[in-house]
Amino acid sequence: MSTHKVEQLLIATVGFFWCFLMWFSTAAFSPSIAAHYHLNIKELGLLASSAIWMAPIGRIAAGWAADRFGAPKTFTVILLACGLVSISSAYTTNYELLFAERIFVAIAGVSFVVGIQHVAQWFDAHEIGTAEGLYAGTGNVGAGVGALLLPRIFGLNYQGAFLWLGVFAIVIAVWYLLRGQSARTAHLQQLARSRSDLRGTLFVWSRYIAIALMLAYAMSFGLEIAMNAWLPGYFTRGFHDAILALGFTSVAGVQIAAGTFAAVQSFAASLFRPFSGFMSDLFQRKNWTPLPVIAKSLPYAPRLHWLGIALLLIAMTMGGLTVAGMAGSLHLSVVVLVALGVAISFGTGGTFALVPLLFPDRPGTAAGFIGGVSTAAAIAYPLIFAGGSNIHVGYAYVALFLFLPFVLFYFWAARYERHPEEHGFLTSALAFDEA
Repeated sequence: MSTHKVEQLLIATVGFFWCFLMWFSTAAFSPSIAAHYHLNIKELGLLASSAIWMAPIGRIAAGWAADRFGAPKTFTVILLACGLVSISSAYTTNYELLFAERIFVAIAGVSFVVGIQHVAQWFDAHEIGTAEGLYAGTGNVGAGVGALLLPRIFGLNYQGAFLWLGVFAIVIAVWYLLRGQSARTAHLQQLARSRSDLRGTLFVWSRYIAIALMLAYAMSFGLEIAMNAWLPGYFTRGFHDAILALGFTSVAGVQIAAGTFAAVQSFAASLFRPFSGFMSDLFQRKNWTPLPVIAKSLPYAPRLHWLGIALLLIAMTMGGLTVAGMAGSLHLSVVVLVALGVAISFGTGGTFALVPLLFPDRPGTAAGFIGGVSTAAAIAYPLIFAGGSNIHVGYAYVALFLFLPFVLFYFWAARYERHPEEHGFLTSALAFDEA
């Protein structure tokens, strides 16, 4: 059993890694695409945000499908569809059609919740934080790999990158279908299927703690993917003179430099995510509950405290990015970006160390809501970043006007000392025999 569940973790992780690589491959080539089609800063912001458009509704549907039909079938469909359209986009010369095709390829991002459901169906409560952290962290690093390596491998030839990413997606899809198994027992698979109805979905969506976790994920993973899409263009425009001073003078050179700087956030957010899952497990074992207000007697209360710490760190480092940018320091911006990536990993890992424990009978539905609706925020972030009079001040605006209210709601929702299923909207009408 132990060997088999490790194999399932490996399959899910490889599938998600490749989906993440495809998801943000457009961002990796945004400077060359912008130069080829003569895009301005507003159009660049629109291109950056478009990678997220399909994620909210797509993740909700994918989470439901994982509960209903099993993760292997659902993941296979995603890989095949996105791979085929990625191949098609390699031969497109019209920008409007390319834009539409890359939006479709961005559906690859919905695979996250499918893998979360898959891993949750194989690992026990005491190891779920580390297992989900390994899955998500290793998968997320695909964005950093894309930003760092794709421009170096393909140069300005984004068409070649889109082609080969699609080809290998199809290969992985076949492997997932042949070797993936939905759950470690038939009972777990049947239980998830039986709860994947409208009533079960509304029950999850109406819980205060589920809404709080959704907002927490909006300011961690939602921010991460927004930054993946935004940062190459940000460094190209916001630190253009500094990059030229480093000796990168051509479009290809600027793209490589901007991609390298942008990758540090993704690598930090990805590489530290398994550590965040481990820390959530450690907080749980040691029963650490240092924060005020948040519940202390719930069986998973220490995990709530770890996530609360992460959210506070994210808000603080976002302000630091504005300070570094306004100071005109490329070096300081990169350092703060590393710190932000680490803080984001604490938030993402901390969130999904909790989700399978809070909603064990419907992990796909819960992951779809929390991991899906939260990504809608990532559509807005690049537009806010690009919409100000100064390209650096948007980070502070997001921290003050969005993240601060999110944190306050999380602390409010996490204060209950009873099971979260008892607290939400329409509780009487939607109540199950959860006990």
